[in-house]
Amino acid sequence: MAKTAPGAPADKVALYEKLVATNPRVERKGAALPYTSLKGNMFSLLNKDGVLILRLSADARDAFVAKFKTKPVVMYGAVMPEYVAVPDALLANTAQLKPYFDASYAYVESLKAKPTTKKKAAKVPAKKAPPRKTTAKKSIAKKVRLV
Repeated sequence: MAKTAPGAPADKVALYEKLVATNPRVERKGAALPYTSLKGNMFSLLNKDGVLILRLSADARDAFVAKFKTKPVVMYGAVMPEYVAVPDALLANTAQLKPYFDASYAYVESLKAKPTTKKKAAKVPAKKAPPRKTTAKKSIAKKVRLV
């Protein structure tokens, strides 16, 4: 059953899910914005405007930009340097887009895993024996014997 993404057009979500399904090692994530990631590194995202962005290596990115004449990806006012925007016509052609999606997966697979942000369970400290109770009389008696 297809998941819906608030803000992303349903037809684009369907095309994105069709693309993700071409690689059995990839799982679509994200409730609000559908995305894919591996080892903590995102490599594809369908934004709220229905634009698919892919993360590619420098060589693959340059070739993609030259072939499809795409502009830099800007999200939340910041340029995302490793990403390219996929034209709508290419998103509609899963067979033609699949090699780029696979190249994106391969690129992220080569990257170092990002550290997790999940907190580890706190270790329970070992129980210490309760402190011994001494009375003033006993401690005085010990001191007297030592002298």
